[in-house]
Amino acid sequence: MAFSPEEIERYARHIVLHDVGGPGQQRLKAATVLVIGAGGLGAPVLLYLAAAGVGRLILVEDDVVSLSNLQRQVIHRTQDVDRPKTDSARDAVAALNPHVELVTHPVRIDAGNALDLIAQADLVVDGSDNFSTRYLVSDACVLAKKPLVTAALGAFDATVTTIRAHESGPDGTPNPTYRCLFPEPPPAGTVPACAEAGVLGALAGVAGSLAALEAIRAIVGFGEGLVGRLLMIDARSMRFETLSYAWDPENPLTGEGPRITDLSAHRRSAAA
Repeated sequence: MAFSPEEIERYARHIVLHDVGGPGQQRLKAATVLVIGAGGLGAPVLLYLAAAGVGRLILVEDDVVSLSNLQRQVIHRTQDVDRPKTDSARDAVAALNPHVELVTHPVRIDAGNALDLIAQADLVVDGSDNFSTRYLVSDACVLAKKPLVTAALGAFDATVTTIRAHESGPDGTPNPTYRCLFPEPPPAGTVPACAEAGVLGALAGVAGSLAALEAIRAIVGFGEGLVGRLLMIDARSMRFETLSYAWDPENPLTGEGPRITDLSAHRRSAAA
């Protein structure tokens, strides 16, 4: 996959990196990444993946830009208020890197379209802001055998991890699923939404940038990823910690007695 002279100059600082180089930049150009959400997490993910030269980005987002979004959702501008986020994100990506294709789906990801959307990508980055979507996407990625980088935001805390549950570790043990880490979502109403609890804007940028970094690392193939490790960020104490987790033989997706073999439970949950 040849680069134009303009692309060589654009990606020069990647190309001179020993662990990226020309071959790594070619992998980025050939990659397709599905990004769930263009909010606080998805905004920096989209910007940094576009800047890095990921050839094709697919965005799923059904919301419009609100003024209260702009404190953290840095892909949107004041003049974008009331526009679909897919439209403002498309404009921002095109302005940043015209070599990147952004395919937009102004819909909500659900049990009916998740597998079709995920099938189009090499890797998925989930920046959704609710537990139902997070569990749907993680379950669907396991069923579709696609790697997932998933990030979550609290008011002053955030987490990032990678799920490659369709693969095994060096010892042959299956890699863990999201449900090995968090077996079930918390009961509805127990975790306040962003509009109620608030969120530190710059923290979304940190966590989203780390999710983008993890996606780039996975595509290029350097370093040690976050498979089986939950990166936890505490903005109050400016502390980063890593929690290790492992495959749970009782997990309902890839355990010894799988109970989730399709997305029908998510359909029932959405209809309830």
